[in-house]
Amino acid sequence: MAESERLVFFHVLLRMDDIQLCKDIMKLKQELRKIVAVPDAEKTKKHRQREEKLIQEIHQLVQKRDFLVDDAEVERLREQEEDKEMAEFLQQKLSPLSASSCEDLEIPQSKSYLNLMNISLLTEH
Repeated sequence: MAESERLVFFHVLLRMDDIQLCKDIMKLKQELRKIVAVPDAEKTKKHRQREEKLIQEIHQLVQKRDFLVDDAEVERLREQEEDKEMAEFLQQKLSPLSASSCEDLEIPQSKSYLNLMNISLLTEH
């Protein structure tokens, strides 16, 4: 698997994990809302225990998602830095080639080329 394919795969996995965590958090929040809606006078010990457990589970999932998002941001910054370094490297390697290539470039001065240039100029107006 090529490096670019691995990166795409990594990003897809991160996104899938993020989506799943969001779904799990929403599900737990819905259940928590139902329990919170029960008046305190009517809450049983089981209600209170479940409420506490839901809060802990939501907190753990939020922490896990925060870590995932932070990890994705670190990876994005690393990739950005690698892209910058590669661009600088390529510019250093290709600059001498492009300068010498431009100097050696001959512009054709044949009659047909000039006619094409005139036609081109006429059609642009």
